[in-house]
Amino acid sequence: MTHQYHISGMTCGGCKASVEKALRSVSGVSNVRVDLETETAEIEMDKMISLSQFRKALPEKYTIQMKEEQPAMMGVSEASKNKWKQLRPLFLIFLYITVASVALHWETLAYGEMMLDFMGLFYIVFSFFKLLDLKGFPSSFAMYDPLAKRLPVYGWIYPFLETALGLMFLFRFEVTVALITTLMILGITTVGVTRALLDKKKIQCACLGTALKLPMTEATFIENTIMIVMALVMLFGFV
Repeated sequence: MTHQYHISGMTCGGCKASVEKALRSVSGVSNVRVDLETETAEIEMDKMISLSQFRKALPEKYTIQMKEEQPAMMGVSEASKNKWKQLRPLFLIFLYITVASVALHWETLAYGEMMLDFMGLFYIVFSFFKLLDLKGFPSSFAMYDPLAKRLPVYGWIYPFLETALGLMFLFRFEVTVALITTLMILGITTVGVTRALLDKKKIQCACLGTALKLPMTEATFIENTIMIVMALVMLFGFV
């Protein structure tokens, strides 16, 4: 017999391998196929195996449910509430970065300087979270970024690229180069994010690395769009 399950907590290829190994170790399981993008597992078994046995076999960071029990079956209001709860860290970070940028130039209200500091702090903070799990970030990033998917090394250097761009903005070093680079890298990522949203894929957003579990939502698209608009405004001297 074959049953499908929903598994949450997977962020990379290593997680997928770990889950498959753990599920295969359960007595009575003959085969396991795990799909990282859809967070599903198809388990072939010789006899009916209880969900508690699978939960006991899996490491604590993963949760498993029968596919018909997954959150998609919840009411719309409850699902929306959970989504906003997951995205709270992202909005808090944006709030803190915005307040810090405004506070640095409160007396002069120099909007151009505020934007440069916002972009610099944005890159520094977001690169920090990516570096917390540098090993797991590239595979998660490659699930939606077109360039990282075709060129795996790009996923490894991306957090360091963000750090460099952040410092360039904060120290006002080669700002034009930093703005053009921002348009290029975030433009590529936004294309991948848009495709994921249109295809309604359930993918974990890697904008804050894999330390925080954030779903790929419209908020990710908005986050990138804000940075792209700021880069265009600064590049063409609108402020």
